[in-house]
Amino acid sequence: MLKATVILAALTFTHSVGWGKPKSDSTNEQKYELPAVWISGNIDLTGKLTDPKWKLAPRVSLGYEVQPGNDTPAPQKTEAFVLYNSSYLYLGFVCHDTHPSQIRAHITDRDNIFQDDFVGVILDTYNNHQWGYEFFANPFGIQGDLFRNGNNEDPNWDAVWYSKGTISDSGYIVEMAIPFKSLRLPSEAVQNWGISFIRNIPRASRIQTSWVRVNLNDPCMLCQEGMLTGLTGLESGSSIGVLPYAMGLESGNINDNSDPSSGFSNRPVTGRLGVGLTYFPNPSLSVQGVINPDFSQVESDVTQISLNSTFALFYPEKRPFFMEGNDVFSTLIQAYYSRMINNPLAAAKLIEKSGSWAVGYLAAEDRTTPFIIAGEEGSVTNNNGDNTFPTPYRSFSNILRARYNFGKQSFVGLLGTFRNFTHAHNYVGGIDWNYFFGRNYTFDGQILMSNTRELNDTNIVSDPTFFGNTRFTKAFDGQEYDGTGFQTDFRRDARHYSFRLTYKDFSPTFQAEDGYVFSNDLRTVDMEHTLLFYPNTPLVDNCGFDLESGLHFDYQGSRKESWVMPSLILNLKSQTQIQATYFLVNDEMFRSVNFVGVHRWQFDIQSEPTSLISFYLDASVGRFIDRASDTAIGRGHQITAELVIRPTDRLSLTADYSRSRLSNLVGGELLYDGYIARISAIYQFNPEIFLRLVGQYDQFSNGVEIDPLFSFKLNPFTIFYAGMTNGLAEFGQPYGIMQTAREFFVKAQYLFQY
Repeated sequence: MLKATVILAALTFTHSVGWGKPKSDSTNEQKYELPAVWISGNIDLTGKLTDPKWKLAPRVSLGYEVQPGNDTPAPQKTEAFVLYNSSYLYLGFVCHDTHPSQIRAHITDRDNIFQDDFVGVILDTYNNHQWGYEFFANPFGIQGDLFRNGNNEDPNWDAVWYSKGTISDSGYIVEMAIPFKSLRLPSEAVQNWGISFIRNIPRASRIQTSWVRVNLNDPCMLCQEGMLTGLTGLESGSSIGVLPYAMGLESGNINDNSDPSSGFSNRPVTGRLGVGLTYFPNPSLSVQGVINPDFSQVESDVTQISLNSTFALFYPEKRPFFMEGNDVFSTLIQAYYSRMINNPLAAAKLIEKSGSWAVGYLAAEDRTTPFIIAGEEGSVTNNNGDNTFPTPYRSFSNILRARYNFGKQSFVGLLGTFRNFTHAHNYVGGIDWNYFFGRNYTFDGQILMSNTRELNDTNIVSDPTFFGNTRFTKAFDGQEYDGTGFQTDFRRDARHYSFRLTYKDFSPTFQAEDGYVFSNDLRTVDMEHTLLFYPNTPLVDNCGFDLESGLHFDYQGSRKESWVMPSLILNLKSQTQIQATYFLVNDEMFRSVNFVGVHRWQFDIQSEPTSLISFYLDASVGRFIDRASDTAIGRGHQITAELVIRPTDRLSLTADYSRSRLSNLVGGELLYDGYIARISAIYQFNPEIFLRLVGQYDQFSNGVEIDPLFSFKLNPFTIFYAGMTNGLAEFGQPYGIMQTAREFFVKAQYLFQY
């Protein structure tokens, strides 16, 4: 399915090169090296390349269009420059444009630039084709940074670096200064880095240009990079970062949510202090710790409709401590999910990356431990927002990870998660691997074993149902049991024909309490084929077909699901992507009832026709199983849509709408119908300061939320916030809409680096 992502395919085809000798392990016919040029002193960034030191820099040209074209000549001329001293890597870009009025650029918050024109670099500092640092900037110099792990990108990764940009009547110029202290580096005296330059030109198509030819039949994008050679004298001593914070809070709420006459109580103003510490003994090792951290979120999670879902919903991590280095701990099976550490008193993390090895260790003491209890047809959930159970139980979590990289994006790794209570625990451990071979084939997998001793407190979980045909119940009644989890994928990724074969096997008693594993008692096999064509006509960039099919059995051998889903894929001009999927075969056994012919259509549409507007729609229409009440088939729809309007380069208006409706197929009785609407307005005064107002209405609960926020962000870590959350509800006559909750807060933190 198409995904609603701002990055889209923009960062998929990002590869390099200029002049010099070939690099033997590349799939490109030619690979070139760019010699690093040392300068004394620093460059003053103006966004205009006015510093005379730039005259010392060799220049390279981004001469190839790699998307939607296939190594065709780039439609616009782009030149890149590289210099360095002991502290910084300097990059300059001159982006010519024959139609400068069509340049898309907005003054926005960092990491919100990927629908604009932008230019940037990917740095593979270990030159091992495994990890890469991505630094991009739009024509105003607004930053976007990501961390690449193989072909996966983490948009939550942030670094301190500097950029300036200016727009002229001939295009735009961007300058960057990247501190070596913001990167993990090898210890060699002379270093050669993999390097890639790209430019994004969003017009009728989303055009990507590159420094080198790119073989689109090779999914190893970091294998197709140029080389920055001869880096010496890099600042590689130890460094310390200290991040103290202070916050103040005043809140209140209605005394009884079911009684509008119960009155409203205000709590006294409270304050909180804490500190985060980061120590880099050397460029490859980081040690981080937080004491009394503030892990509250400035922006609340977008409410999701869970009315007809029996499994725990997934919410992305937004807390900086957990986002840093998350790539080291990620595995095919999400046995570690940082939001399962809810309210730690303290946490510490160690990450070592050197040569072919990556090692990570995380420890945290959680004051209010949450749970996701996986089951065959649903996970144990409640209604506190993220569908987990924060409890009064204190736990200690230890996460251990080791990974050995070899070849092109191949690795073998170990993972262990250990959650301990006073008289209970959950331990998970196993091996995972990724083997890349034959230019475009990948075989990966993970095997895990778990041991769980439950809490003995049925007030927390009282569900008396059994895990499959075992003698163990979901209730927290002090039982102890083992479990196994296994997943493997074999896939081919290529320009025209790709396929994926996946097998999953989770025993009825497999639990990963520090992870996001919401389902067990299953054996599934799933296969998907994708065929794409590239006519590149005035209307179509590419088009194709997708066919996915699969079978799902439980551990008793009963067939639980079978499906066949053909799809039509269209990537049109005006940056419009459409995927239409029909559930041709969709049979399922749910709560011992066999449902046959649960047919429906699913449509995924994303469009960015102009700089002014963008649109996203995910809609399913047809038959659904009613999972929330008596089992029955209904007819209805599930819709999620987003509309973004940018009337100026500083103002952004976003409207989000989610709706779910279901009527009984027999008799037409309405089972449920409701929506959640959310509107956000952001005015960006300059790159550091914005004012945001969010309003949300939840028809299911008749709840209204209004959240204003003032933000000053000097860099990703030095920030000041002031805002409030305001909850209201409709109680009917004679009360009408009344306030149910309110919170005022201010928060300031400042990063000290030594």
